[in-house]
Amino acid sequence: MSIPILDGVLMRQVFSESQTRKRRMERFDNVEEVFTLTQPEQIEGKHVLLVDDVLTTGATLEACAKALLKTPSVRLSMATLAITSAQMH
Repeated sequence: MSIPILDGVLMRQVFSESQTRKRRMERFDNVEEVFTLTQPEQIEGKHVLLVDDVLTTGATLEACAKALLKTPSVRLSMATLAITSAQMH
């Protein structure tokens, strides 16, 4: 896509257990407050594309988005490479 990749701006600060066998709400609880911005000045005023490999419940994307949107004037788009068909209760 010929766009810059900013490595190290959004970091996982807590390594929680795998989401694989968790139910929907457990997934949201598992990623609450685990991501932090280390270099918010690099995205201030920019349009950021957040990419996730697989979308199941959206918990990881939401947790990342919450951290990114704390930066002034940032605009956010999201993309996923695959969506699971599994229904998480």
